[in-house]
Amino acid sequence: MQRAIRNHHFAFIRDFATRWDALALIVALGVVAFLAEASRGLLAPLSQLDATPLSLAPVHLPAYAARTTLRMFAAMVLSLAFTLSYATWAAKSARAAKLLIPLLDILQSVPILGFISITVVFFMSLVPGRVLGAEFAAIFAIFTSQAWNMAFSFYQSLRTVPTELEEAAASFHLTPWMRFWQLEVPFGLPALVWNMMMSMSGGWFFVVASESISVGHTSVALPGIGSYIALAIQQRNLHAIGWAIATMGLVILVYDQLLFRPLIGWVDRFRVEQEPGMEPPASWALTMMRRSRLISGLTVLFYSAVRWTSWASTPHEALRPDGAPAPRARWRGWGLIWPALLLAIVALALRKLAQTLFAQTQLAELRTVGLLGLLTMVRVVVLIGLASLLWVPVGVWIGMRPRVAQWVQPLAQFLAAFPANLLFPLAVYAIVAWQLNPDLWLSPLMILGTQWYILFNVIAGASAMPSELRRAAQNLRVGGWLWWRRVALPGVMPYFVTGAITASGGSWNAAIVAELASWGSTKVRGHGGRRLPPHCPWHRHDVPVRGRHQPPVLAPAVLLRGTPLSPELRMPEPTT
Repeated sequence: MQRAIRNHHFAFIRDFATRWDALALIVALGVVAFLAEASRGLLAPLSQLDATPLSLAPVHLPAYAARTTLRMFAAMVLSLAFTLSYATWAAKSARAAKLLIPLLDILQSVPILGFISITVVFFMSLVPGRVLGAEFAAIFAIFTSQAWNMAFSFYQSLRTVPTELEEAAASFHLTPWMRFWQLEVPFGLPALVWNMMMSMSGGWFFVVASESISVGHTSVALPGIGSYIALAIQQRNLHAIGWAIATMGLVILVYDQLLFRPLIGWVDRFRVEQEPGMEPPASWALTMMRRSRLISGLTVLFYSAVRWTSWASTPHEALRPDGAPAPRARWRGWGLIWPALLLAIVALALRKLAQTLFAQTQLAELRTVGLLGLLTMVRVVVLIGLASLLWVPVGVWIGMRPRVAQWVQPLAQFLAAFPANLLFPLAVYAIVAWQLNPDLWLSPLMILGTQWYILFNVIAGASAMPSELRRAAQNLRVGGWLWWRRVALPGVMPYFVTGAITASGGSWNAAIVAELASWGSTKVRGHGGRRLPPHCPWHRHDVPVRGRHQPPVLAPAVLLRGTPLSPELRMPEPTT
């Protein structure tokens, strides 16, 4: 009795907080501490990086992982903002889509090193002499490896909103702002979350390039897992690479449990088709968020802000007799001005490009670059076709089994995040030791990090396939190739096209590192868009591979078939 009275005196605490609030508070404080530790030293001078050089000691890996994760999540926030604005503009305006969608396809094919070389001076000048400027450049580089895939996915979702949902939004007289948050964003979230996971994993592929920045004669190596991997490859330290892989797997597991698995469980409510009796994805973090009164209050605050901005920013519109907003009168001159503006921009860009190329480039070099680019394009097309033949059936099988998808998701995330750079040592050693053709055996490295775009998008498409369609095919006993031709492939085709486009852009991006693999001072180069012109000043370091009559040795240069190495350039076999 006395114990019950003592507990009754503290019963008012349960009215303000529960054990889920305590757990949410612990997680929130942990995130804040993580952000504070990862952001330490951002305003320090660049000279501090030279004073504290990178170390391959495993004890430094937690701090490096925190810095890399902070950069990737900052880039993810920017990518999400870009997606919601850019893709929406392209989906809402047919005229703008004629420019924005081809531009997006071009941007995703531009190598990340191309963005770094153009923008690094700008970002370094924002905060001159400080580490923060280099951080801005690294975050933007990671942003370019994440944003395009997410924008394509959200654009495809906005273009396929069901007509009945649009009519329901019109009958409720939703303003454009409320329509965006109440209809379009929820409808596109299931596919967008899967592509966010893919973009997050794809960022790991280019984290090595984004954390090692060169400006003229100045090189900046930001502390992070990418710089750690680059230093391990340079020093041929296999133990350090193993520690980096283990740390990367642990980081992926943590943000999968705290971010992506709760997101998948939450967006499951927005799926248009739900099979009766199917259990939603489970997540302890999502349960904590739903039962925490603190997080519930923040959710209510967010929805209130959305409604307030909708009422405050949207003027009252005239309604038609059926209740829908009356269409606004548009000036027909835009139909002529917009194409003329596009033609003028294209003409100016072509004129500037032609002046630059013909003034600084010879015709023979242009022909060589065109042929090498064509060779890379053939590689990309063939690899995308092979990856499609493998992952489309697998993705359909996984997507139609939600329980299997829950188990496959973390594994696919880790495989997608696994940097192909870590396989370069094996590729270089095998090519040199067994006298393999670099043009053939370096090609698979291009697709290792981008094939998962196809798998993730096909899984999202198969999971969104209407259950009525599957039951109708089952009742009609449609099977075999007929089922694939009439049911499965048409159902996932929009998602597959999105995945194939982003995978092709990612393969072009990966070609710049896959066609020139290195392990320490040993380099293996294949023919393609990454190949250097003969007159480049750094081409004098290229050394062709030895003849077949010589014993297998590793050379500190780019390896091709042909002339044997000079004796002074030979090196002994590496020891592990």
